[in-house]
Order: sequence, then C-alpha cells, then structure tokens
Amino acid sequence: MEKFNAKQYATKDLEKHIKYLNLLAARFPDIQAASTEIINLEAILNLPKGTEHFLSDIHGEYETFSHVLANASGVVVRKIDEVFGKTLRKKEKSLLATLIYYPKEKLQLVIKTEDDINEWYAITLQRLSKVARAAASKYTRSKVRKAMPSDFAYIIDELLNESGEGKEDYFEGIINSIITIDRAEAFIIAICEFIQQLLVDRLHIIGDIFDRGPHPEKVMDRLISYHAVDVQWGNHDIVWMGAAAGNLALIANVIRISLRYNNLDTLEDAYGINMLPLARFAMDAYKNDPCDLFAVKGEARHSDIQLLKQMQKAISIIQFKMEGQAVKRNPHFKMNDRLVFDNIDFKKNTTTIDGKTHKLKDVNFPTVDPKAPYELSSDEKEVMDKLRSSFMNSQRLQQHIDFLFTRGSMYLTHNSNLLYHGCIPMDEKGNFEKFEIEGKTYSGKQLCDHFDRVARKGYFQRKAKGEEDNTLDYMWYLWCGPLSPLFGKKKMATFERYYIADKDTHKEGRNTYYTLAFNDEKYCDSILSEFDLDPSCSHIVNGHVPVKVKKGESPIKANGKLFVIDGGMSIPYQSVTGVSGYTLIYNSYGLVLVEHKEFSSMADAIKEEKDIISDRIFIEGNASRKRVGDTDVGKELNIQIDDLKLLLAAYRKGLIKEKR
Repeated sequence: MEKFNAKQYATKDLEKHIKYLNLLAARFPDIQAASTEIINLEAILNLPKGTEHFLSDIHGEYETFSHVLANASGVVVRKIDEVFGKTLRKKEKSLLATLIYYPKEKLQLVIKTEDDINEWYAITLQRLSKVARAAASKYTRSKVRKAMPSDFAYIIDELLNESGEGKEDYFEGIINSIITIDRAEAFIIAICEFIQQLLVDRLHIIGDIFDRGPHPEKVMDRLISYHAVDVQWGNHDIVWMGAAAGNLALIANVIRISLRYNNLDTLEDAYGINMLPLARFAMDAYKNDPCDLFAVKGEARHSDIQLLKQMQKAISIIQFKMEGQAVKRNPHFKMNDRLVFDNIDFKKNTTTIDGKTHKLKDVNFPTVDPKAPYELSSDEKEVMDKLRSSFMNSQRLQQHIDFLFTRGSMYLTHNSNLLYHGCIPMDEKGNFEKFEIEGKTYSGKQLCDHFDRVARKGYFQRKAKGEEDNTLDYMWYLWCGPLSPLFGKKKMATFERYYIADKDTHKEGRNTYYTLAFNDEKYCDSILSEFDLDPSCSHIVNGHVPVKVKKGESPIKANGKLFVIDGGMSIPYQSVTGVSGYTLIYNSYGLVLVEHKEFSSMADAIKEEKDIISDRIFIEGNASRKRVGDTDVGKELNIQIDDLKLLLAAYRKGLIKEKR
C-alpha cells in the first residue's frame, strides 16, 4: 500500500482547487477529521458488495410481488441455512423464514397456538438475533445503525455485537427483559423488518408495475416505503404516467385496459377516479348494443357485465379518436396506420388494411361522424373533461407518478449492468433506429435520454398545458409507437383485435432488436458500448417479453450477455409462460437467475408456511469476491478519498488553516 505523501501534490495544483477545498474543510475542519474519514472510506471499499435484487413486469400482482420481495428470491432461506446448517429442522427453518417475511401476520397465528409463548419468544429472539448478526456482517456499523428501527436501535445494536467471555448472561438478560416488559411482539416485528432491509442492498424494478393485476397501488405504496429502489419505466407505467399528466389518449387506454381486465376497483377505490360520467354516457349511447366484442376478462357479477362491456366500447371509440388526433398533430410519428377510421367504408361496413378488405365484426358507431371521424361528440368531450380532471386531481395517483419520475428513468447503468424494460430500437442491419423528438433526430442512448427528458417536461408542465399538447403526445408514442424503446413492436393492434376476424391483422411484429440482440452477443456489445459500458464484463437486464418456458425458451440470451426477467408474474400470462416469473440476484459472489414456480397465496404462505417454489440458476461467478471498491459506489468513494487527500495535503502545506 502506497504511503500518503503531501509532497506529491503540487502547491499550484492545490491552489487551483482552494475554493472547493475550503468548502470541504467546513465538514472536515482539521487533519484528524480528514484522516479519520479517509480511513473509514478505504475500509468500506474492502467490504463485500451488497446484494442487488431485480424484478420486472409485476402488473399489479401484489401478493406474488410482496412475497418475492419479502423472501428476496430465496436470499432469506439461504441466510437461515448458512447460520443454522443442520442444527434446525426444516420445519423450524420454514417457520423462521415465514416469520421474517410476514412478522405481524405470523405472530398472530403463533400467539393463538403456542402453549408457552414466553418460551417461544425466548428461542425465536435468539434465532432472529443470529440471522440479523449474519445479515449485518458485511456492512459498516454506521450503515447498520442507520437501518435500525429507532424504537429498538440500542437493543438491536447490543444484540448484534454480543461477543466475549461472560456476555452470554448479558445477552440472555436483554431477551428476558424484552419478554417480561411485554415488548417481545413489537421487537420481533422490528428485527424481522430490519433483517429484510439488510439482506437486499438495492432493489431494481425493470418496468410494468401497472395494468392487468388487481393492486398496482399496493405495489406502489410498498415501493415508496422501500429503503433503496429504482424503476426503469415500462410501457404499462408510461401509460399511467401520461394519463396522470392529462393526455386524453392515455386516459382512454388506462380505462379501457382496466375495464377489459375488470379492474375498476383500482381506478375507483384506490385512486378515486369517478367513473359515473362514462357509465351514464355508455348506457345511453350504447343502450341497444350488445357490445359482444368487448368481453371482460376475469370474474364479474352477472348484473355488471353488460355495463362493463358498454363502458369498454365507449372508451375504446374515444381512444381511437384521440389517438387519431395525436397522429395528425405529429406527422413525424409516421403512424398513419393508426388512423383506423380512415380505412372504414361505413356504407359497406368494411375496412381495408395493407390492401386487403375485411368485414367488420361490429358496425355500430353511433358517435362517429364519417366526415370528421376523430372529433369527439359533445357528450364524449364532456365525459373526457371530467375524467381528465379526476386523473389530474387524484392525490394518491399523483403521489405514485411523482415517485416514478423521482426514482425512475428510461434506463439505468449500475455496477456494469444496463437495465431497461423494452429494447433499444434497431434496424435489420443492427444500426440504431433514428427518431425525431422536438425537431431533432436521435438514436441509441441519445434517443432514450431525450424520451426521458420530454416525458418529464410533459408531466411537470402539465398544469400549464392544454389537453392537445404535443409534448404529452411523446408519452403516448412511448406507449405504442413503433420506435418506442418501451414498446418494441411495429404497431399496437387494438382496433384489429376487436373488429377484424383475420388474425393476421392482429400480429404486431417485434422490433428487429429481439432477433438480433437476443441471439448474437455482438449486438449486445454494440448496445453496451453505446451506453458507455465495457462489453467484456457487462450485461443487459431486460423485461417486457414473457419467457415461454413451457416451449423450451431460456431467459439467458446472447451467450449470457442478456437476461430476460419477465417470466409471468402476471397471472394472465402464466398459461403462456408456464412459470410465475424470473428474478435476478447479483451479490458479491456473482449473478444468480431465479425461476419461480406457482405461488398459491399470501394466506397459504403465512398459515401453512408455503414458500414460493424457486429454482436457482447460477449464471456467472466472480473469480474473487466482489468488494464495494469494484462497484459504482466504490468509484464515488474513491473520488471522495482523492478529494480528502487533497484537503489533507492543503492542511499540511499550510494552505488551509485547521479549525480545532
């Protein structure tokens, strides 16, 4: 190790940075303070890298998400095995794991069934303390203390650092005191939540929190309270983000999808969106229409089905109109195929697509004027004005979308991994596709950066903009545009799926990226280089595309350069994929892909101690254990250390006076 020498820093170089060094001296006022911080930071660099947990395509499935988050894709069970080995039976380990996952709920069941609850408390507290001690071992005491619940911080700190001769009685005395003063239940909950926090250093969500499943709002609440999380937006997130900003086309899409999957509770109960104006309009405008093409997926009360179908048709027609307006406002989108009413012969009840004429399955368009098909009727406009106001004034929805903008982005580079939801649009030769945003053309990383910028601009200027805003139209393009990095398909065939029997018209066609990057690592290398990562040691983590395991598909692509972790957490997809999703763990030992089988329910997990069945696939191990110094945080710490050494040199050369 090279010894620090103030002489290696030239006085003239220090003087160039003297203003900054004086500011730094306010935090570290003397040689002792600067030296102590350098020692502390250099020690941190040698600690093992923290565990990262990657999840994708949650789609409102709160119970499955919550369980995978709590068990950290098997990290909790492995830590229990590591601590106790064969000294605990499998049943005892399962109980301990379930307690860590669901401390409040499991405790209530245990209290009802245990004959001697105080004895159980004593044994359990000792076991939890051992797990907590193991979980805390790779962090500094400072970081561990910050993670401690304030009510029990002192007690947990003592239990974690129990060591030395004669300490057993002291340790046992603390546990007995917790029990005798009737604080065991609260302490168990606190230490279980503390263990969960320590076992995962950072959570990455690779998009699609919303749509299809019943409780995206609960997922969002959980993420907001999580200690360290980032989100890479998915197309099903951007549609809600644009709706919250007041884009009428995206409001219509959000409502249509919610109606199709019978998830009105999310809109009405979770976010307070008033659906009565749409219901009244739909009952009147489509009162004699069976609306059979607009069937509801999932269970619905028989008395509700007809109204749900009418509402779905009403909002679908409005959606097609608003999307047509967006296409006309933005000819550079090159989406004229979405001017769906232009292709309809209203007299013959046919439509023409790619030169082929198709008969329409539904010919009732009471609100469409063939001479001006994209104009809303007065009643439709009134409905959409009310819905727009409802979306923009939903406090909980705005809080959730603010969080997505604050903690989210189009992509993330982190610890030599490139994270994004959909794709980096490519042409057939593997060149990055070009697209115009606000008058300038971008591709690759710049395209993602400027989509990110324009989405933020549209959202944060929403109060000052009218509903027909070209800036917000870019959020609609991100939802369904052919060169959207979030969508990755040539078209969104919503109209065709409803109205045309020929299934060839339903095909949406993936971007060439999925053929090239999924099969040939040279295209992954090109993408990684574009995002300033070293292809020799970097990976891409992708969501969006369900991995069809039952057909033999693997989530590991391009010779291990790219991982797809959308395996079907969304229940409607599980019949296609054959699994309940993939997650990824990246710890100091390497990368592990986790394949999850069926998850029955949270109730079964708590009562029967049924964990989700998971298979671990070890992808890539490190030649030596990764340290903090090998991570992005390590790079930042090294910069801080270099700055502190400059300060130390300035003190020793007398350029800055110590303030003792």
